[in-house]
Amino acid sequence: MSKKLEITFWGGVGAVTGANFLVKGEFSAFIVDCGLLQGVREADEENTADFQYNLGEIDYVFITHAHMDHIGKVPKLFADGFTGTVFSTPETKEIARVMLTDALKIMEQNKRAKNEPTLYEQDHLDEALSHWRTIPYHTQTLVNDEFSVYLKDAGHILGSSMFEFTYGGKKIVFTGDSGNSPTPLLKDTEKIKDADYVVMDSVYGDRNHESKEERDAKFERILREGIARGGAIVIPAFSLERTQVILYELNNLVEEKKIPSVPVFLDSPLALKVTDIYKRTVKDFNQAVQKEIKGGDDIFSFPKLRIVRDGRESKSLNEEPNPKIIIAGSGMSSGGRVIFHEMNYLPDPKSTILLMGYQAVGTLGRAIQEAPKELIIQGVRVPVRARIEMISGYSSHKDCDHLVDMIADTADTVKKVFVVMGEPKASLFLVQRLRDYLDVDALYPERGKVYTLEC
Repeated sequence: MSKKLEITFWGGVGAVTGANFLVKGEFSAFIVDCGLLQGVREADEENTADFQYNLGEIDYVFITHAHMDHIGKVPKLFADGFTGTVFSTPETKEIARVMLTDALKIMEQNKRAKNEPTLYEQDHLDEALSHWRTIPYHTQTLVNDEFSVYLKDAGHILGSSMFEFTYGGKKIVFTGDSGNSPTPLLKDTEKIKDADYVVMDSVYGDRNHESKEERDAKFERILREGIARGGAIVIPAFSLERTQVILYELNNLVEEKKIPSVPVFLDSPLALKVTDIYKRTVKDFNQAVQKEIKGGDDIFSFPKLRIVRDGRESKSLNEEPNPKIIIAGSGMSSGGRVIFHEMNYLPDPKSTILLMGYQAVGTLGRAIQEAPKELIIQGVRVPVRARIEMISGYSSHKDCDHLVDMIADTADTVKKVFVVMGEPKASLFLVQRLRDYLDVDALYPERGKVYTLEC
């Protein structure tokens, strides 16, 4: 006799961020990811609102990876009364501890300065971590009498995973964010096979990245030209994954003497903490990188790399002579120290702002990407004379062709594909591409609508 499974999409629909999916079986229920909505006007209202489901009915939370748009509201679950168990890979839990602690620190600063409420307190974060259990890759785990789960490497960031749930003899896969393989550091995204249902990401569902060769050549060219012009090169970088990739690529370029050796300033306390975790988790790197490390190469360090320790030192970077490279958070320029550097160097025609990944609608990063003549930043009118450069090939998200390829591996068995975690135009384009190219039943789900799967 068939069993029914219900999926409701409470986040990650209509936007890239805010992943939050409710799954109900006959006797138990869980959510996959519980992240912040970011980069849109309604984000604050949405993030502080009550959850749209009864937390007393939720038994488990499964976290695909430790980006804030997937973990940011986990402590709020406990603040609002959740008492169940959180599951992820060990690496995801370790990074989440750092990310959520940093987020709480920022919220507490905003509370003191602007009287803004915090989503959660320290005791809620502590409670979340105490209820957080880890599952390694490639281990079939019985969750309860209804569900079992198997984790595969998503290749997106350190510890990122795809969850393959088995229920009533059917396999339901949540991709989380699938990685842009091959990546400089991590192993490739593992294949999905024999899936009956797939919930997949679509950040780049309507476009493709540069090839590896193109992106590497472009990165080298931009750096060489920026250094030759004698200005600063400011790289807004996500603390998690992107900063580590940039350091690794700079290390290679400096060692191979492909760019002139100039001062490089890493101005992100959070990135330093995450990099330390990366250094301790060599086993998750691809074989080529593991070989470099075994050969004695410190892949995240090179001559003239300087670590910026505090805010005073960060502001003094303006006095450091050019040319120089500044790597600072955040990756979409939505906060952090990079905003100060952008305000300093956007007016300078010798300088470069190098964007190295997706910039969400509504963020300062997206505004800079569009290269207007001027911007209003923190109430200040800032002329834009610097060179604006964009490299999408270092994105940690799969592009359109590779997303289609991912589903092609399971096209013979999949009954339905839910396309989420993308801007509407990207998700809808990918839906049509999957239908046309693979003849699979793909759809763009509605927020809050219950979808019943036959299992």
